[in-house]
Amino acid sequence: MSEAVMIFALISIWFSILITLVVLFGAVHALIKNFRLESPSKYEPLSRYPKVTIIVPAHNEAIVIQDTVYALLHLEYPKEAMEIRVVADNCSDNTYAIAKDMISRPEYQGFDIEIIKRTGTGGKAGVLNDLLEVATGEWICVYDADAMPQENALYFLIKKALEDEERYAAVFGRNKTRNYRQNFLTRCINLEIITTQRIHHIGLWHLFKIGRIPGTNFIIKTNFVRSIGGWDNGALTEDTAISFKIMQQNKLIALAQNSEAFQQEPETIQAYFYQRKRWAKGNYEVILDNIHHVFKRKSNWRIKLEVLYYTSTFFWFNFAIIISNFLFIVNLFAMIIRLFNGQFVIPFTFASSNRQIAAILLVNWVLMFFIYLLQINIGLVSQYGQATSRNLLYSIASYFTYSQLFILVATNAFFSLMFDKLLHRDGSKWYKTQRF
Repeated sequence: MSEAVMIFALISIWFSILITLVVLFGAVHALIKNFRLESPSKYEPLSRYPKVTIIVPAHNEAIVIQDTVYALLHLEYPKEAMEIRVVADNCSDNTYAIAKDMISRPEYQGFDIEIIKRTGTGGKAGVLNDLLEVATGEWICVYDADAMPQENALYFLIKKALEDEERYAAVFGRNKTRNYRQNFLTRCINLEIITTQRIHHIGLWHLFKIGRIPGTNFIIKTNFVRSIGGWDNGALTEDTAISFKIMQQNKLIALAQNSEAFQQEPETIQAYFYQRKRWAKGNYEVILDNIHHVFKRKSNWRIKLEVLYYTSTFFWFNFAIIISNFLFIVNLFAMIIRLFNGQFVIPFTFASSNRQIAAILLVNWVLMFFIYLLQINIGLVSQYGQATSRNLLYSIASYFTYSQLFILVATNAFFSLMFDKLLHRDGSKWYKTQRF
């Protein structure tokens, strides 16, 4: 039995390494291929400028809303082709008043911008669905209240959308951490964001034309999202849920690499824990809701692959890592006890010796550690100003700290979801991410 457990853990880890290397290869190939492309700061006029409805759901965002509204009003996109709607959703602070004061300034007259008070339900998805009913734009663009898009962010989203209007139902850009210098946690989150954006997103899009709506800095066709019933009210991760809806319709979510926005990340362990737990629970729910596509003949191959990717990442690989950590700790304690009692049997071994398992676990650890550092540092090299010796040291430290913390969060989220199902609890409670 012990050998079977070890074999399962080892095969699982090797398979996860293989998947990581495939995606990493795709990202590196794409980055090299696009290395000599024209600088993103130089761009030509578009063939047309479709009208865009920009929606900003904001719940108690008084600390950050002014910067976001300022960024939206300085987008390099024709103002007559934008309608901007900032929604103060069930706010108990000054979000509405601050945003209202911002747009009343003389320099911002002539913009189609409105600050809306809302007292409805459904959270962020509820806001998006309410505005979906009255949006007049050909595309809907969504920014979180802490997001600060660069001046050309919307331009690059629309430019990508116009490349293939028939196949592209949505287009998403990149997000950067605006407060990454605050402390060790924000620096680790910054490494995670860079790796996700520069390796995983680019690799999956380049190899398989698979994209994922990230929740902010994206556009989606207004008529299309109406045709699929809008967003899922109360969903913990409405972005992941609608991404799967899009794939079900055989449409693509395109990546616009040059579209960038800056977002604020949690600066405390508590804020991080609640945010990432919500994300993990939401992703677990989406996986369970879409797992049937793996066995459904009519489902397209992209959604099958995406379901398997999510299932492997959030269920299989996390479980395998937990088992591996358990084997390592148990054997470590057993070996310590054996120093004082030579007759004590080490529980997890191959045959009668622990040398084989020790060697294999060491090789596994070295491979995982090397690939972990490799993908982070390739991402850092590809992003201006991030390839520093300090970030290299942070990437090494994050393996032993931050990445292990995420496993704890994901495990907690899994059991929380299971208890929600068993006890019929309302698991859609939204924990407000603390701003700084």
